[in-house]
Amino acid sequence: MVGTRHRERLRGAPGRGPAWLRRLTGGQEIGSSNLPVPTNRELLLGQNVSAQRYGLAMAGDSPSRWSDTELTSAVAVSTSWRGLMRALSLPETSPQMILRVKQDVARLGLDTSHFTTPRTWSGGQLKRAIAAAQSANDLLHSLGLQPGSNEAWTRVKANAIRLGLDLSQLESTIDISDPTDQRPDLGNLRQAAASLAACWFSLCGFNTAIPIEPAVYDLLVSRPDGIKRVQVTTTTHKSKNGWMIQVGRRPYSARNNARLVPYDPDLIDLFFIVDGDLSIYLIPSQVIAGRVMILLRTYPQYIVGNAAGLMASRPNAAPGALSTLDRDGTRS
Repeated sequence: MVGTRHRERLRGAPGRGPAWLRRLTGGQEIGSSNLPVPTNRELLLGQNVSAQRYGLAMAGDSPSRWSDTELTSAVAVSTSWRGLMRALSLPETSPQMILRVKQDVARLGLDTSHFTTPRTWSGGQLKRAIAAAQSANDLLHSLGLQPGSNEAWTRVKANAIRLGLDLSQLESTIDISDPTDQRPDLGNLRQAAASLAACWFSLCGFNTAIPIEPAVYDLLVSRPDGIKRVQVTTTTHKSKNGWMIQVGRRPYSARNNARLVPYDPDLIDLFFIVDGDLSIYLIPSQVIAGRVMILLRTYPQYIVGNAAGLMASRPNAAPGALSTLDRDGTRS
């Protein structure tokens, strides 16, 4: 009785006959007024994500979709593995894709020492560590961070402020280094590069200016042959073949993951480049037009100096004395 009433309700329900069951299971109705219903595969192929990309993301066994140059460039400008995945337009949470990227990074011998380490403590652990610490260095050590590191202290302080934790009793214990003990750090090269470029051009007898409004160039230099627009760029990324540097730009995108494109040679006249050895290159834009990444050791003829003497004093030199440089950039 119950089964009979159930079958009658199915027969009586409008649009719920055998054709409805076939559509529900992914088939399609033929020879009727009903519109064809795509199968699961057709739905997949009709989406913006291609079947090849979907299979790559899910299976993780397809060939790499990035070139060695693209990967090298992305590593140089990224500060984390997730940031690297975004730069390559790949899913950030796919273990298979992250593993494949890491394997390629290892194969190319790319340096990832500039990647930041994810925070490894919870808010509760930070609160307990602050309560137990006798000094700032005690706190950093208890959290597994390098004592005396300004960067580590800044990270801890920022998280403490966010959580409303008081660090005032520990801030007074921070070691204040003697000014004579200060040492330059290549981690600051990017911030120092524009000043270094302006100093170099001034030493050459040319006036420099910084554009008031944001522009694609960093400096304007007045030379006898006219005003030159200079793009200043640096690298501390050394591959197995030498110093690699990005000479392209990334168009604006919401996730900052657009592909690198070359600078317009009509908008840039010169590239002032400083590598991790503090060698200085001055390369006309026409020489590297159309490129987004270059290997600096292939451009030795454009080396105009070296600022390595800024990093340390000569052995046995008077305090504060810096090593001098010859005009060709060699140490004397």
